[in-house]
Amino acid sequence: MWGFYLSEGVAREWTAQRYVTCVKRVLTLYLEIGMHSHPPRIGIIGSGAIGGFYGLMLARAGFDVHFLLRSEYQAVCERGLSLDSAVHGALHMRVQAYVSAAAMPPCDWLLIGAKATSNEQLAPLIVQAAAPGAKVVLLQNGLGVEEQLRPALRSDMHLLGGLCFICVNRQAPGVIRHQALGAVNLGYHSGPATDCGIALVNEGAGLFQAAGIDSQAMPNLALARWQKLVWNVPYNGLSVLLGASTSPLMADSNSRELIQALMAEVVQGAAACGHVLPEGYAEHLFQVTERMPDYWPSMYHDHVHKRPLELGAIYAEPLARARAAGCSMPRIEMLYQALSFIDSSNRPT
Repeated sequence: MWGFYLSEGVAREWTAQRYVTCVKRVLTLYLEIGMHSHPPRIGIIGSGAIGGFYGLMLARAGFDVHFLLRSEYQAVCERGLSLDSAVHGALHMRVQAYVSAAAMPPCDWLLIGAKATSNEQLAPLIVQAAAPGAKVVLLQNGLGVEEQLRPALRSDMHLLGGLCFICVNRQAPGVIRHQALGAVNLGYHSGPATDCGIALVNEGAGLFQAAGIDSQAMPNLALARWQKLVWNVPYNGLSVLLGASTSPLMADSNSRELIQALMAEVVQGAAACGHVLPEGYAEHLFQVTERMPDYWPSMYHDHVHKRPLELGAIYAEPLARARAAGCSMPRIEMLYQALSFIDSSNRPT
């Protein structure tokens, strides 16, 4: 009845007891929403690695999930979506897929898994798929992404930021590989009733938690975005510049020193902008990366496939904000300039 198929190996992670627990959480959420309201309808805009992973996990838990696809639409319609997860096991699922936002039912929650480089093109689709009072969650990296999208949304729509801590990539059309982690933390940005923002954030975190995903409410979205940059700035950029995944980067003394220097500049820039990161946060992320399986960051995959790199949100915007606050980040500036050259030279002719 749930429309999915699990491999035998998933039993060690996704036991029947855990599955029942997640379903109970979903039912509890439905009751909290109210007997006279329909269960939350969730739309996934950008159903690649990020959107596909979280959408599949929510659908497996029993939520009503709708996927908007572009180039992978035909493949997903024919074969469904597949997940190969080192954490949750193997999953194959037939999903509700659409090639047009106009064909989707109005969605109460919209998870935006596409890169920030496509926000201008996505904005009309988001509005088209949004129910009145919809909650839009940007599962994107960098600074300024909410400010970029907000003017294109209706005044009744809420905008939230989502910070994903996950090692995941797209292996083939409709096939997602999940290597490690998976948490997604949410923070409120703007909407018609900012005084209820934390309640909406908690509701969104509850959806993910019901699907077996670690999710926390972040009271300060701007601070949370700077925190995510501590990892994104060094590892995304250096993977492209040096052609190296995380394990080689962490194994070499020179690249380790460079990573730590870049992390320190992000921490300094955040502090200059009024966002003091927790003591030892950069070192914590450094140690987490040492324990991770070898991973190619998403920017490397964009580079290989000749897609635009997310340089504006991850590098240009933080540099501009730090500069305006009187803080120089010379290593990040140099990395940004090198990546800009690589990106402009890498576009398809």
